[in-house]
Amino acid sequence: MDVFTLAIWIGTLIFLGISLAKDKVKTKQVLKMALGMGKGMAPSILSIIFAIGLILTLLPPAEIAAFVSNQSVLLATVVGALFGTITLVPAFIAFPLVATLVKAGVGVVPSVAFLTTLTMVGVVTFPLEKKAFGVKFTAVRNGLSFLFAIAIALVMGVII
Repeated sequence: MDVFTLAIWIGTLIFLGISLAKDKVKTKQVLKMALGMGKGMAPSILSIIFAIGLILTLLPPAEIAAFVSNQSVLLATVVGALFGTITLVPAFIAFPLVATLVKAGVGVVPSVAFLTTLTMVGVVTFPLEKKAFGVKFTAVRNGLSFLFAIAIALVMGVII
């Protein structure tokens, strides 16, 4: 366990202790609610993990890296960004997935483009977002997010 993760765990336990000391009843009530929410999310999270595992079994990261390395950086970046826009994966799964791809040899720029569009652009969630914010806002937000994702990927390629 790295220092950052350890610090988060320690901070969480400290604040949980403070909350318990302040009001045991409310803290226990909130913990029960959180457990219920976790149980409700568990099937979705497990199915996403299963799907990613299946995809990585059928398309091993080394093969993905070999394919991407045969493409130009620009093409690989745009393709990575497009895959990210149509994929719906939570960030806590996306980061380890991208780390696996980078370790396998996929370039930083296409990996960052995939990651940023994965978390910033939502083709899958477009209908839901359209209902809440309207078509124009949703289209502009997704379009700008896609462009910024490409820009972020290029900047990260220079930095890293």
